Amino acid sequence: MFKLDDALLQELGLGNLPPAEKNKMLAHIYETLELRVGMKLAEQMSDAQLDEFEAFIDRNDEAGALKWLETNFPNYKDVVADELEKLKTEIKEQAPQIVQATMSQMNSEGGAPAAGQPAPTPQPVTDDSATATPPQPQNDQDSA
Repeated sequence: MFKLDDALLQELGLGNLPPAEKNKMLAHIYETLELRVGMKLAEQMSDAQLDEFEAFIDRNDEAGALKWLETNFPNYKDVVADELEKLKTEIKEQAPQIVQATMSQMNSEGGAPAAGQPAPTPQPVTDDSATATPPQPQNDQDSA
């Protein structure tokens, strides 16, 4: 259907990002797309359908969730395609700023690396106004 890969980043104007940042951006695109598609489909579901679908998600049963979607929402691929196009448009508009901010951050973290030294890994640069990121679970190993 579609691929989240370097060719997509090139298309979006993010082909000049360092490899580590490319991976972070692809992961962010995937998570954002998954969230948006889920929200869009949830708007169309009855409470009973939402409960059924969430049961697959809670069991980490991706194959079951996919089959359920194909049965109950045969147009879900259109929703995915529509949301991907919207996301691509947003990213294309922000691409120059994303690249500039990433490069500026790399430079402010110590400038160019010395010969033979790895470049510092900048944090992902995203437009948080367009997406919501779920909180990460905390690890309580410090209390042991």
